[in-house]
Amino acid sequence: MNLLRTLFTVSGMTLLSRILGFVRDFTIARVFGAGMATDAFFVAFKLPNLLRRLFAEGAFSQAYVPILAEYKNRQGVEATRALVDRVATLLALAVAGISLLGVLGAPYIIRAVAPGFHEDAEKFALTVELTRVTFPYILFIALVSLAAGILNTWNRFVIPAFTPSLLNISLIGMALFAAPYFDQPTLALAWGVFIGGVLQLSLQIRPLMRLGMLPRPRLDFNCPGVRRILALMGPAVLGVSVSQLSLVINNIIASFLPTGSVSWLFYADRLMEFPSGLLGAALGTILLPSLSKLYTDSRMDEFSSLLDWGLRLTLLLTLPATLALAILAVPLISTLFQYGAFRPEDTLHTRDALLAYSVGLTGLILVKVLAPSFYARQDIRTPVKIAILALVATQLMNIVTVRLFAHAGLALSIGLAACLNAGLLYVGLRRRKIYTPQPGWGRFALQLLVALVVFGAVLWFGAGADEAWLARSGAGRVQHLLALVVGGAVSYFGVLFALGLRPRDFRRQVVQ
Repeated sequence: MNLLRTLFTVSGMTLLSRILGFVRDFTIARVFGAGMATDAFFVAFKLPNLLRRLFAEGAFSQAYVPILAEYKNRQGVEATRALVDRVATLLALAVAGISLLGVLGAPYIIRAVAPGFHEDAEKFALTVELTRVTFPYILFIALVSLAAGILNTWNRFVIPAFTPSLLNISLIGMALFAAPYFDQPTLALAWGVFIGGVLQLSLQIRPLMRLGMLPRPRLDFNCPGVRRILALMGPAVLGVSVSQLSLVINNIIASFLPTGSVSWLFYADRLMEFPSGLLGAALGTILLPSLSKLYTDSRMDEFSSLLDWGLRLTLLLTLPATLALAILAVPLISTLFQYGAFRPEDTLHTRDALLAYSVGLTGLILVKVLAPSFYARQDIRTPVKIAILALVATQLMNIVTVRLFAHAGLALSIGLAACLNAGLLYVGLRRRKIYTPQPGWGRFALQLLVALVVFGAVLWFGAGADEAWLARSGAGRVQHLLALVVGGAVSYFGVLFALGLRPRDFRRQVVQ
């Protein structure tokens, strides 16, 4: 199986999810705008999302996938199946307890994570109600993450990559068709999250049955594999907690800023997550199982070579995305969101946040490529130490940036800290001689530089003034933006082709 083709397949499924995500955000922006109700929903949804990243897709995956790959490669089917059963049972019990605590303790959680909301009784009460509906999502998505780890280890990448689309479909349907039937329309969004979780989990059952890996209840704390996963999860939880704690702190700060700040940051974050998920998450997903197999087999030269492939591909695709987000901030936001209750002023405020986020996009994606190199070696402590340093740096920068740039300052601090995180991970890999750059980086860097200059010029002169985008009709914005995207892509890849770069340069086989 070709690794580049696998990446495109995963990215294609992720692209579908992101497109549906934009349709979802467009629908929410059009129906609900940016105000008290959307601030309440975004805070309520952020809490189970935070725990999803913490326990499900974050710490759990980092600890689980390398051990699972080791069992599959060394201990056979029966031992692997037993490990899956025991881990699934323990995970389900733990996350069910967390979900119950979240539902019961919602008022206290909101006081902690959005203290500024307490001054507005209506806003606070709505956020608590929405939180109680959305919180069980963490149970569904934790089990989905378990299934994804299994399927990815068996090189079945399509279902896990498609699964997030179901949440977006659920939210779109509830926003369009169910909202009028609720006294508080945003409750439809909360129930959309719940239903989306059920749909996502249901999709995993058949693929797992085909592999013979559908988990069965089996609780056993004495299993060596379970104990090793729990031991790795300790530092992994701390590491992921650090990055998520930064988001919580930023959310607390944003709750004291003018109404709409949380929503402006959310919409900007959604745009930044498009290339982040399409490239960073996809690369991290396919790299971790392959790197784990290479480490298990002590094939360290291939380990370094695969990481080099990932870094080159990351820069090739991420740098133009970063430049495009910065130059096309207003065209993107106005085309996607400026309809109905979403006003031109909201577009400009969201633009400020997006410009700040774009500073750190490359760093953020590089972290998702570099960190799996440590996880595959079952070294989670090093990324944890670096993440803690990045958290401290983020909050120190917030002291200055929020005073200067308000809500955009929060985004800028996150972006700069992501670059710091990526830089320290890279240095750590080089010092430990885990990664050695392959020949040809100088020529590759020059090719990228020339292509980016041409790409940036095409977008800059083609976009025109921001004011024109704010006043233009929706159809006019769509046509102009599509022309810019096509023109920019043709210019960028055309220059790279003219300078000698070919698709075959990035072909690589999936590690078996």
